[in-house]
Amino acid sequence: MGDVLAGFHAAWEFESDSVLIRFERGIRSPKLFQALGERRVPLEAIAGVTLTPGKRGTVVLHAVPRAGADPLMEAAAGQLKDTCDPYRLVLPTERETLAEYYADELRAQLTADDTPAERYLVAPPEAPLQFKAYDGKASFDGKRVSFRWSWTGASSAKWKAGDQNFPVTGLSGVEWRSPEVFEGHLRLLPREPAGAQPDQPGQPDQDPAAVVFGLGYGPVHESLPFAAAVLAAVRSAGGEAPALASVPRRDPADIAERIRHLGALHRAGLVTDSEFAMKKAELLAEL
Repeated sequence: MGDVLAGFHAAWEFESDSVLIRFERGIRSPKLFQALGERRVPLEAIAGVTLTPGKRGTVVLHAVPRAGADPLMEAAAGQLKDTCDPYRLVLPTERETLAEYYADELRAQLTADDTPAERYLVAPPEAPLQFKAYDGKASFDGKRVSFRWSWTGASSAKWKAGDQNFPVTGLSGVEWRSPEVFEGHLRLLPREPAGAQPDQPGQPDQDPAAVVFGLGYGPVHESLPFAAAVLAAVRSAGGEAPALASVPRRDPADIAERIRHLGALHRAGLVTDSEFAMKKAELLAEL
């Protein structure tokens, strides 16, 4: 189509076989959008299109990504806030008619296939990538992930294990937990020999295959593109879909201690009432 629809923080250019999304780099744009720059989304990577009312006089055009088509969304696993969803274009209500036109145009070009994609259709963030976690520095050169521990934050278990290097050929996937959820982390999942039972991973702060996040460490705009790039490299190296593991259940005593810590943050005014209730519920759900 070649037309451009500009909204808040992004503009979509509609082409015959794809949508080119260009994100603004202004100070008001989410940092994840600034880090992504632009993304070309093939039409075969889109499962559907919706147009819904937004907040404060806006409408939202949403291209629903097809499962397995985008390593960024696979790594995010539903943890992104709506304001940071790269598939949402927010527009003023006076452009609703125009947005509805483009939504119909997109729907007309989509196939009816909503099955998971067999390969990534959207290009991943490019290596080299790196970010600072609370307990170390994570680096990825396209073939190998490295963890270098920080003497101020790493646990004794990680110091004992030493700095770590993980070839992507030895990995089956990545587990990313948003730093905007209580206790985020990035964990690398090893590729187990055929027939072997995978080991139950320990807590991220004790696992040499994981780095943990904290206030100012492992922000979404740095750690999520990192996780997505590793996922794409794992699939390319292994020829099959990488694993995306859920966070393991924790010891009840550990949960209770973390809820007490969360309560202290709440009383100090560092966590709002709604955040406290939400994160407490998430911790209790892990029992």
